[in-house]
Amino acid sequence: MLKRYLLTPGPTEVPPEVLLRMSQPLIHHRTPQFEDLFAQVQEGLQWLFQTTQEVLILAASGTGGMEAAVANTCSAGDTVIVVNGGKFGERWVKISQAFGLKVVELKVEWGHAVAVETVAQALANNPGTRAVLIQASETSTTALHPVEQIAALTRGTDTLLIVDGITAVGATDTPMDRWGIDVLVTGSQKALMLPPGLAFIALNDKAWKQVERTTQPRYYFDLRRERKEQLKHTTAYTPAISLINGLHEVLRMLREEGLEHLFARHARLARAARAAAQALGLTLLAPASPSPAATGVWLPQGVDGSKLLKYMRDRMGVDIAGGQDHLKGKIVRISHIGYAGPFDIITAISTLEMALRRFGQDILLGRGVQHAEEILLEGWPTVG
Repeated sequence: MLKRYLLTPGPTEVPPEVLLRMSQPLIHHRTPQFEDLFAQVQEGLQWLFQTTQEVLILAASGTGGMEAAVANTCSAGDTVIVVNGGKFGERWVKISQAFGLKVVELKVEWGHAVAVETVAQALANNPGTRAVLIQASETSTTALHPVEQIAALTRGTDTLLIVDGITAVGATDTPMDRWGIDVLVTGSQKALMLPPGLAFIALNDKAWKQVERTTQPRYYFDLRRERKEQLKHTTAYTPAISLINGLHEVLRMLREEGLEHLFARHARLARAARAAAQALGLTLLAPASPSPAATGVWLPQGVDGSKLLKYMRDRMGVDIAGGQDHLKGKIVRISHIGYAGPFDIITAISTLEMALRRFGQDILLGRGVQHAEEILLEGWPTVG
């Protein structure tokens, strides 16, 4: 028997309490019982997004939420500035092009955060820009972009700031209202500890005004209709009832932990993963602006990352993520988002140490684990 561990940055492990809640018998979605459930999760999502705006729930992946954001706020021919620093920055580009937008692409080296000055210059060079599209946390490179500072550039202007917070919301402080984020998107399978299938999107008043002016064709992702129905604690179309049931339990768990402790936990796990990797002589992919969602590290020369990951998964039962596109086979990404705790980090690092040893690397077993433990121990009180 091989016990398996899911330590990827999406999908992430689902807590047993949530699985149990999702296993409850289905209820019909056009009933007072569902409306009461829906109202409670709506309020909980506002708490998580740190907003007074409605957080709309869509039966879709995070990419569906991204598409809804563009389709509802931008018309064909509009200019958008897209920060492209990874696989999901590329996704913003492709979605924008699909809707006929003029894309000003700010290419950022993978593993780096965009410079605020670069965005400011792009805005100055492109007056009338409809929106700036950016990831808060670029999952593919494990880099964190300076969303708060970029929000200061668009706040008080006609330009929208549309943020993919798919591996940020619930993992790092992303206060929508306080920062002035106009549109914020996330998904269910990351920090929200659910299976894939739900997207969440919140728009402020500035963005909703643009929704009314946008000429893009919309049907399933028409947020005007969805908002009208969700204000009545129901949905325009059949919702993912079991996932929403699970979401109720997730939000209860997160509120019990509290935002401050939630973000501190993610930060501590991330620091432990980075310290362990560096102790093993591995180079961080995003050292200057690391995400609290996952840690990317370069593999030693001569180690085939695809074979290493397969060995860890098939022989050792541990799933961590690899690189995408030109980083495939060259990096690994260790997740510490969502239902993650200290011993998940210990498991990931220990497995990586042993696997690298099997792949011929001169690794001192336990060295990375020890450095991780020193940081993880900070999360527990002293005795006496």
